[in-house]
Amino acid sequence: MRKILLHRQYKHILSPEGGVSITARLAIPVLLFILLNGCITPLPQSGDTPSGTYIKKLPITVMGVRRSYLVHVPPDYQTAGSLPLVVVIHGAFSTAGEFERQSGFSELADREKFIVVYPNGAYGILGFLQHWNAGHCCGKAAAENINDTGFLDAVIADVSERLTIDTHRVYMVGFSNGGMMAYRYAAERSEVVAAMAAVAASIGGRASEVDPVWVIPPPARPVPLIAFHGEEDRNVPYDGGRSPAKGGTREYFSVEQSINFWVQHNKCLEVPRRDALYNGLISRQIWGDKVRDECVVLFSLEEWGHIWPGTYFTDSLEDDNPLKGFEAAEIIWQFLRGHPRE
Repeated sequence: MRKILLHRQYKHILSPEGGVSITARLAIPVLLFILLNGCITPLPQSGDTPSGTYIKKLPITVMGVRRSYLVHVPPDYQTAGSLPLVVVIHGAFSTAGEFERQSGFSELADREKFIVVYPNGAYGILGFLQHWNAGHCCGKAAAENINDTGFLDAVIADVSERLTIDTHRVYMVGFSNGGMMAYRYAAERSEVVAAMAAVAASIGGRASEVDPVWVIPPPARPVPLIAFHGEEDRNVPYDGGRSPAKGGTREYFSVEQSINFWVQHNKCLEVPRRDALYNGLISRQIWGDKVRDECVVLFSLEEWGHIWPGTYFTDSLEDDNPLKGFEAAEIIWQFLRGHPRE
């Protein structure tokens, strides 16, 4: 993993809850931000919608700033009928635009014909430093109890009014603080979410020893889950507890606790199938149930930290590294597409 971090793509400082640190963010020229976002076309209110990525602002404000999302429409949308919707949630102190580039879902959507929505978190400064109230984490959004579940409700409703969405195939994907938000939304809106993916996330925790433990509520119906977590994650530790990278008093539930929650509430069989992939660098566990082969899947990545496991980063690995070219988005989509809402 040390060699990975030496690559130019990692010269920025990763924040404790995902994305890029405040220091690194503030070093980015404001002019560059304005130019990049000025190039994004607003989502048309009617008529044809050519392939591309659009921005939409909603009449929901935080500190006087309207909240927004990006939506990517694949080619031939007009003749494709109802399409799946994948909601992809960035980590803390990141943005929808940055995570669109890093996650690879827009390119995948063009090939596989689905629509992608990238919501923007709250409390951004000039479009930076956005994050989510995932209940137990993170930042000002959690401290101020921002209604991010309601915001995601509004995003899904808004894009469904404008584009033709298959409501039985609405999926959630999130990284870090965004993965925690995906966990929360799937638990609170299990009647909406057909299946979900969480990367480097946790279902609960607490800000300090004197604060109460917060954990997502039991879902009203099963939500199939695929999860990825680096065993060397120093921001949201694989074994739970406090963050070695951040320090402080915040604690997270472990990967085992998070997965067991969904195994139980999805009514999976208790004993998973296990195998090793990519020359042993990935351990995969698959829990099935009496009907499906997969209701919860966990990828544990050895020698991997708090970084999205996609080609934006893995393409830079040495040629002899088994994870070179590893693309989580492809694996996630293959799982999600097999789980429409009943």
